[in-house]
Amino acid sequence: MKLDRFKFITAVILLTVGIFLGTQIDKVFGGDNLIENLRKFNDVLTYTQKYYVDETDSQKLVESAINGMLNELDPHSVYIPAKQMKTVEEEFKGNFEGIGIEFQIVNDTLTVVSPITGGPSEALGIMAGDRIVKIDKESCIGISNDDVRKKLRGPAGTKVTVLIYRAGVKDGIEYEITRDKIPLFSVDASTMLDTKTGYISVSRFAEKTTDELVEALESLDKRGMKQLVLDLRNNPGGYLNQAFQIADLFIEGNKKIVYTRGRRPEFDEDYFASVASKYEKVPLIILINRGSASASEIVSGAVQDWDRGLIIGETSFGKGLVQRQFNLSDGSAVRLTISEYFTPTGRLIQRKYTDKKKYYEDLADREEDEGENLDHKTEKDSSRPVFKTEKGRTVYGGGGITPDYLVKNDKLTNYTVALLRNNVFYLYALQYIDVNGAKMNKQYGNDLLKFKSDFKFSGSDEKDFIKFSASKGASFDQKDFDQEKEYIFLRLKSQIARNYWKNEGWYSVMIQGDKQVAKALTLFDKAREIANLK
Repeated sequence: MKLDRFKFITAVILLTVGIFLGTQIDKVFGGDNLIENLRKFNDVLTYTQKYYVDETDSQKLVESAINGMLNELDPHSVYIPAKQMKTVEEEFKGNFEGIGIEFQIVNDTLTVVSPITGGPSEALGIMAGDRIVKIDKESCIGISNDDVRKKLRGPAGTKVTVLIYRAGVKDGIEYEITRDKIPLFSVDASTMLDTKTGYISVSRFAEKTTDELVEALESLDKRGMKQLVLDLRNNPGGYLNQAFQIADLFIEGNKKIVYTRGRRPEFDEDYFASVASKYEKVPLIILINRGSASASEIVSGAVQDWDRGLIIGETSFGKGLVQRQFNLSDGSAVRLTISEYFTPTGRLIQRKYTDKKKYYEDLADREEDEGENLDHKTEKDSSRPVFKTEKGRTVYGGGGITPDYLVKNDKLTNYTVALLRNNVFYLYALQYIDVNGAKMNKQYGNDLLKFKSDFKFSGSDEKDFIKFSASKGASFDQKDFDQEKEYIFLRLKSQIARNYWKNEGWYSVMIQGDKQVAKALTLFDKAREIANLK
């Protein structure tokens, strides 16, 4: 009886709320039979709760209905359950509270990939490769990723004790770590490629990305930067205001950077350059690929439309829709597309999405011819709308940002894919450092440049790597290996460099085999010419 009464009260509440929402929404939007449709939904939910053969979970039913509704819209309008909201907010706010490590579970053991710069673990001297075997005196062998977060994250100021095993140290080392706010950086790497070329990689557009980028630019400026490669490859986007502010660093005067238009006029916004910056005259090349989306396309689109620099790489994702997050009463949220954004020339770069399955498959199937594309002749047979840059070059809307120079990184062989899938590079690097760490510390110390120029794997190292890889499920393929041997051992060297010099080590080594970066280094004269820079 109590259960039936509860169901009846729940149904009444849902019906009342539904009618109220319907009347309020109807006042705003009108003429869309909202009240009638909300009643229909209430009826179906009530009948299901009352008559369905098995017990049902109303929350799951409602969330499934929400997801089904959003599936009728564009691919970027999404529902975020309450349990995922904290992670989503941390990603874009740029910090969380915990001990500050990147980690992996390796052979059931919690292993430190890297202490996060500026976090408490780094301050205590916890190192890449350390194995955490106990948390608060309890064994954590076999721990899951979720349990790691539950045990190691927590409010700033609280303490946790960990027992660590470290290669070359006989006994375990116990650390008492005071949790703190941990910064999540969106500038992954900032380094000099040569005596005059700066390189900055930005992984997303979060709350503090502009501040991080300015700091990186100032640092490179002091190191002699005269020209810049800005790497936005695989950057999925983020906050529109951060994209506008970053573009403003490089675009002078009060030129338009981006504008949005929606069905409702309150969502129409125009963004103009407004802040004078010394980087407006720095020769600029931006790298993009099919993983560059949204805010990445705003920046590269503005630079291309104003002929401010060159875009190199592969055609970007093609996401020209703007979402706004609406928080719901239970802690969940819905992100709805409220407008479209346009580059300065008026390009909407959003790809068609009538077939959502094909929307993502198109990226993998996309084929492009490499070469110069300053007048964008590769798109000349396209049905996409035509626009003109400030200098009169042809560019196209409706399909992402197509580079001025198309350069593809080589596709990986099946053998290399197997190495990546089985996490072989990381696992072997860990073993290699266990065996050779002391010798490497003596030989290279903290000298990344010496490591880059001098470190090489021996023939026996290569054989050992192949044998190790096979033991981890990556069956050896001689043809694939011969084709990608240089890449394989460059990536392995980068993985070892990351253990010692974090992201700067990883990027500065990997860049040595990067075709798109190599091409960029040959094109700064053209970048100066197109931007009218001396």
